[in-house]
Amino acid sequence: MNYEQARFNMVEQQIRPWEVLDPDVLDLLFKVKREDYVPSVHRDLAFSDVEIPLGNGFSMWSPKMEARVLQEIGLRRGEHVLEIGTGSGYFAALCRSFRTSVTSIEIDPQLADAARARLAAHGFGDIRVETGDGARGFGSETYDVIVLTGSTPLLAESWFAQLSPVGRLFAVVGDAPAMTAQIIRWSAPGARVSRTLFETVVAPLINAPAPSRFEF
Repeated sequence: MNYEQARFNMVEQQIRPWEVLDPDVLDLLFKVKREDYVPSVHRDLAFSDVEIPLGNGFSMWSPKMEARVLQEIGLRRGEHVLEIGTGSGYFAALCRSFRTSVTSIEIDPQLADAARARLAAHGFGDIRVETGDGARGFGSETYDVIVLTGSTPLLAESWFAQLSPVGRLFAVVGDAPAMTAQIIRWSAPGARVSRTLFETVVAPLINAPAPSRFEF
């Protein structure tokens, strides 16, 4: 398989048509090799417009989802990023390539161990991968950007407590089949503004906050 040709086709046929035009984002897709972050059994699917299984019921976002979210969060050098759901480690590597500091939380110990090893092997050993449940935030630090790689029916207030005054949070909100990808920012102390980006469906975060269900 000609990986470079496949990568070029991925960018031109999947990613640009999905309104991803930021040259820095597009450049990174050529520099950070996606095929290095997929399970070896699925390596030839690395550039396909599909979610790739990672095992234990988890999967990678599609390439166009990764690129579009990376563009929308608008990373700047020196920012602090919290990723909830490490998965393969690929999205964390893309974020770190903007010269940010990245903390990534993964609830599945096997995925966390594999991502740590993979990131270290490809020059991203300074990404902090923690094994834990980030469904309602993680630790006590604040971040400029928080990215939820799984969906959530509700947005937990604890995530916003960890968001800096100029921060933004990316989340896919709702229940299947009606979910929307959103960027939420502080507009003033105690006030937030949300922008809907697109409709999609992704697997929910384990232990994601959910509304109370009325039972008879």
